[in-house]
Amino acid sequence: QVQLVESGGGLVQPGGSLRLSCAASGSISSFYIMGWYRQAPGKQRELVASITYNAGTSYGDSVKGRFTISRDNTKNTVYLQMNSLKPEDTAVYYCYAARRGVGSDYWGQGTQVTVSS
Repeated sequence: QVQLVESGGGLVQPGGSLRLSCAASGSISSFYIMGWYRQAPGKQRELVASITYNAGTSYGDSVKGRFTISRDNTKNTVYLQMNSLKPEDTAVYYCYAARRGVGSDYWGQGTQVTVSS
């Protein structure tokens, strides 16, 4: 069984920064892809950023140039560095991980990020 635990969310002012962490119960090297999704009230869950087994990264258009996804295999942790935060970044952020094959995907419990003055 796999557990993903997010941390680092909170309340920040516009223009501020936060770093989210996602700690996995096992080796993150076993995952084909890991990423961060977010969901704001009344909106669909959307991809924020992802990183593949070979360190290729992808970002949603709304966060390009502001957010950076990274991983530390020695700590089994994936990070999301969020800079220049905007009020529209307010959402619950979820960590996601998947191995090859149907039914091999996992979700964290989510962490709230609120950007407000």
